[in-house]
Amino acid sequence: EVQKHSVHTLVFRSLKRTHDMFVADNAKPIPLDDESHKVKMAVKLRTEYGSVLHMPTLKENMREKGGPATGDPYGHKQYSGNQGQELEYMITGTHPYPSGPGVALTADTKIQRMPSESAAQSLAVALPASQTRLDANRTAAGVGEIYRHAGISERSQPPGMSVAMMEAGGNKNSALVAKKAPTMPKPQWHPPWKLYRVISGHLGWVRCIAVEPGNQWFVTGSADRTIKIWDLASGKLKLSLTGHISTVRGVIVSARSPYLFSCGEDKQVKCWDLEYNKVIRHYHGHLSAVYGLDLHPTIDVLVTCSRDSTARIWDVRTKASVHTLSGHTNAVATVKCQAAEPQIITGSHDTTIRLWDLVAGKTRVTLTNHKKSVRAVILHPRHYTFASGSPDNIKQWKFPDGNFIQNLSGHNAIINTLAVNSDGVLVSGADNGTMHLWDWRTGYNFQRVHAAVQPGSLDSESGIFACVFDQSESRLLTAEADKTIKVYKEDDTATEETHPVSWKPEIIKRKRF
Repeated sequence: EVQKHSVHTLVFRSLKRTHDMFVADNAKPIPLDDESHKVKMAVKLRTEYGSVLHMPTLKENMREKGGPATGDPYGHKQYSGNQGQELEYMITGTHPYPSGPGVALTADTKIQRMPSESAAQSLAVALPASQTRLDANRTAAGVGEIYRHAGISERSQPPGMSVAMMEAGGNKNSALVAKKAPTMPKPQWHPPWKLYRVISGHLGWVRCIAVEPGNQWFVTGSADRTIKIWDLASGKLKLSLTGHISTVRGVIVSARSPYLFSCGEDKQVKCWDLEYNKVIRHYHGHLSAVYGLDLHPTIDVLVTCSRDSTARIWDVRTKASVHTLSGHTNAVATVKCQAAEPQIITGSHDTTIRLWDLVAGKTRVTLTNHKKSVRAVILHPRHYTFASGSPDNIKQWKFPDGNFIQNLSGHNAIINTLAVNSDGVLVSGADNGTMHLWDWRTGYNFQRVHAAVQPGSLDSESGIFACVFDQSESRLLTAEADKTIKVYKEDDTATEETHPVSWKPEIIKRKRF
């Protein structure tokens, strides 16, 4: 008769048997398989040193050393991907890896040799040994410099590690040296901003706002299809302009002529003469709603972006469409212009940002870091940098190639608008009515504001569609879903003692990518 045991007993017995079977090998290291170790090291080499595998190894250096580097840091036999053959190829155009900063491109230096993998292991990248140690120290191209010369973003380097040049017997070998993870520097103190005026008058959502160059008045566009001009000092209504047959989505005042430009969901782009308060030009061409517009600061060119996935460049005077910037695969939500290259920047619902060549009408760079729609882009007035806003993050970038600087995390909402002033105060306004204020340099979030909706509005009508600083940068204007314009100013009574920066360097760290 078979004795019946519970499942628990059977499982326990099975475990005990397994344990007894393997107890002799317990905690012993697994024997190393040479073949798999080679594969592992090859993968590791490619991953960690992939960006420098194409760097030149100088002929005279190789001769002095007697061929490729023979030392193996791992104590295993060498394996080479291209033994017995020398790969030579010509570099045309820009030479990405000079043998040192300031070294001219000559017939000798424009031929690069592919180093063998064994040479790449020890990264035998050195200046000619004939140079003095001092000169070598001063001019040797560090890997960080080569990244910059090649235009590769800093995010390519593994975080927390830096490649340092180590000196041994007059030759340079690169060794990985661990560095402390970078902590955020102490942010600059900014006084908090407070609400001091609420302007009502529109009968629909206020979708866009712009301040005129003389700082006397500002203009708003709304879902009630009107454009209203307000006195900046008093907040009183000066003028209403009608002509759009759908929501007005963008307004801008020209600094070069007495013109106001507007665009809307009716596919129309209008030029208003403010001496007669009449439309004098239409710019026809967009196939769907026009979501935003900007004027070039130095030439008479208007750029608009639309739900038809394009941005268009218009000659202000002749109304001709100079270029159609196509490439985005979804609605283009925002466009910005600047005098320096790249002269046009667009953000789109296809999650990408594109930097455009104005002359050729083609994309220079596409930035694909955002995971969600990019509804806002803002250029810093002094630095050669810009920021983009998306529900996943606010990201800062460096011109001209769009190199990533840092993330500003914490505004977990659909960010509709960004504004920045010369003091380095970045403002992000979101669909849920929240507004965050950041220190531009460090990415520190020093204030969060959620203003109450005007009486009679639903709480769900809390939303910021646009925000802008006035020309003096002492006032911040927001265009909101409760049909109001809210005006903020810095709190004059605040000091660093009354409103200290609650800053923890060991917690707040600059994120990469």
